[in-house]
Amino acid sequence: MNLAFLTPGTGSYYCGACMRDNALAKSLHAAGHQVSLLPMYLPLQLDEEKHAQAGNPIFFGGINVFLQQKLPIFRHLPDWFHKLLNHSGLLRSAAKRSHMTSAREHGEMALEMLRIESSPFGKELDKLIDFLATERLDVLCLGTALQAGMIRELKRRLGVKIICTFQGEDSFLDGLPEPFKTDCWKELRTRLADADLLVAPSQFYADLMRRRFDAPDLRIEVMPNGIDLDGYRVSTLPTSPPVIGYLARMIREKGVHHLVEAFIHLRKQLHHPDARLHIAGAATAGDQKLIAELQQKLTAAGLADQVTWSPNISREEKADLLASLTIFSVPATYPEAFGLYTVEALASGVPLVQPDASSFQEILATSQAGVLVPPDNPAALATAWHDLLARPERLKELGENGRRAAEQSYSVAAMRDRFLALAQSIVP
Repeated sequence: MNLAFLTPGTGSYYCGACMRDNALAKSLHAAGHQVSLLPMYLPLQLDEEKHAQAGNPIFFGGINVFLQQKLPIFRHLPDWFHKLLNHSGLLRSAAKRSHMTSAREHGEMALEMLRIESSPFGKELDKLIDFLATERLDVLCLGTALQAGMIRELKRRLGVKIICTFQGEDSFLDGLPEPFKTDCWKELRTRLADADLLVAPSQFYADLMRRRFDAPDLRIEVMPNGIDLDGYRVSTLPTSPPVIGYLARMIREKGVHHLVEAFIHLRKQLHHPDARLHIAGAATAGDQKLIAELQQKLTAAGLADQVTWSPNISREEKADLLASLTIFSVPATYPEAFGLYTVEALASGVPLVQPDASSFQEILATSQAGVLVPPDNPAALATAWHDLLARPERLKELGENGRRAAEQSYSVAAMRDRFLALAQSIVP
């Protein structure tokens, strides 16, 4: 098959959807398919080797679309000027300042992308379609449903089959100010009807989106995310002193503040003598205020030297971190569509303690590799850690279950096979 993935990049921090699409593209290419990986808005930020054909231009470059939205003159400048603004280094620099963009501007941009025929971005759409016309694709896969505004024109002008994937759109849309929030939800529901197939990473998220659209019969297939297991070493349990780990962006939505509160509770109220905490993951300029607040809280509790902070680590550093852990937790506070970090922990044989909510229920039911606790409850999280740390044989059993589940259900090979089955169902 001839396939392409149009994947919005982040430019400055690791993105689960980017890593999913890159791993899937590489696996499909290795299996003999022709695959293109096309970045959109910003460069892809990956912690593994890029797909061999990933040197494609960036479409709808973030600086270009921002300027074309705000200043009409930029819509008429020559292509060489737009190429300058799409330079990867310039886009990465801009991405580091993305926290300075207002919620209203995000809302305006999202709605115009969903109503692209009447947007200022016709020139950018033409560039994408001209490029894709040379690819002679069987299937184009959109990395997020927020790209659904393009489907109608892509199908009309290229005749290509389109798979549209969900990946946490609800959190983004719910964060927009009105009237953009309501308008975007309404427009997205209309535009999704143009896709040949809708795919969610979990049954939980498929059901959530059906409820949000008030469309109980909306057909959404499930394809769990998978990872390349190469390089993940199994943790030697139990570790001494025990280390509780976190690997996600350092923001409240991922529950990093609950994690710190739970650790203080574990050491101070539950009197665990020597447990350590290792917090790793993406940290942008906009995240530094929260990080500083949490570090001050740990200092006040006399535990600052018991916590390691590792922002923006490499793949090798990530593998080393996971192999050193005793327990893994990311107590996310929002409806997590999947949580690729949980699979990375499973691949390393590290037991999970996660909120009894969202996609975590599915992952724990499949893997039998951890414990669920009440959401938004740091004391319950700490108690679960304390109980598991007192049962080394149970820790070992959960870790073995996790590695087995990663190999059987959450490997890139399993994701590739599921994707091919879905793609072949819509290709004549």
